[in-house]
Amino acid sequence: MNLALRLAAQGLYTTQPNPRVGCVIVRDHQIVGQGAHLKAGEPHAEVFALRQAGALTEGADVYVTLEPCSHFGKTPPCVQAVIAAKPKRVIIAMQDPNPLVAGRGVAALRAQGIEVVVGLLEQEAAALNAGFISRMTRGLPYVRSKIAASLDGRTALSNGKSQWITGAAARQDVQHWRAQSCVILTGIGTVLADDPSMTVRLTADMRQPVRVIVDSQLRLPVGSKILEPSMLANSPVVVAYATDTQQRAAALEAKGAELVHIANQTQQVDLPQLLQVLAQRGVNEVLVEAGQGLNGALLHAGLIDEFIFYYAPKLMGSAAHGMFAMPEFTTMQQVPDLQVLDVRQVGTDIRVRAKPIARAI
Repeated sequence: MNLALRLAAQGLYTTQPNPRVGCVIVRDHQIVGQGAHLKAGEPHAEVFALRQAGALTEGADVYVTLEPCSHFGKTPPCVQAVIAAKPKRVIIAMQDPNPLVAGRGVAALRAQGIEVVVGLLEQEAAALNAGFISRMTRGLPYVRSKIAASLDGRTALSNGKSQWITGAAARQDVQHWRAQSCVILTGIGTVLADDPSMTVRLTADMRQPVRVIVDSQLRLPVGSKILEPSMLANSPVVVAYATDTQQRAAALEAKGAELVHIANQTQQVDLPQLLQVLAQRGVNEVLVEAGQGLNGALLHAGLIDEFIFYYAPKLMGSAAHGMFAMPEFTTMQQVPDLQVLDVRQVGTDIRVRAKPIARAI
């Protein structure tokens, strides 16, 4: 199963909106077939493994990181192919959270007299597909917020300057988080201050995430780097807005941006609704790269699932911008608690991964 998980991870940057899945077939203690799902519309992991194993699948053990699908999508249901190959046993890391599958694949296998075991390395399999699971169970993508800060928790100088707080190694590490995300989400403040491109720059042929800008008053300049024609073909831009008092929508659409009107009662972008819309479009994972305004709003609304903090060995002082613009807390019971998932050094900086945890009141 560990090998199956490593195979599944080969699709870390490419399977969206599908889950990352690996499969290994073992007969007489020998691996006779293996495969991974690498791209939506292409064969699933089980199909590749079954093709490689051929007749040797009969009486063998099939290890797969996610319950074999039992419905027709872009490809036929994998569970029927597994049944036809007549394995002795199928070991599944986790049940598929997709309501179209959830348990049906397991039931179909057992109905044919095939032994099924579910739950081997389940947590590891779930971590590999946190976004897919979130979209299927909550109707929301899995949201990670990446924040680069000084050791005293400051993200930009008082004049807005923030390039570069962290070193080259940390910035390269961020590229991998971008690459596995379906969407990079930022706010208009970051675009106005830094004029970023927010693309993945690992390889020339890398799949590019959609870039989504929260721009309530539609202030995005038409000359922004993020709207350059050379980038829009492979990395679309979606602008979520609430009001257009300056009548700028047509000009931005002419530049190639897609505009989405999502307003709440205060004439700001409705962030929960925006994430729901993204999930409906098949978005599994969102990487937030924004300033204290959008990060604070997302945190206050309980919409951040994980933080990736990069702390640089710098001190920027109390006049510099903080991480989150939020209403003032008056008691410690109001302060969000975090669970630290991982701490490691990346170049000269420290990376801390953490997630919010519910406080028992």
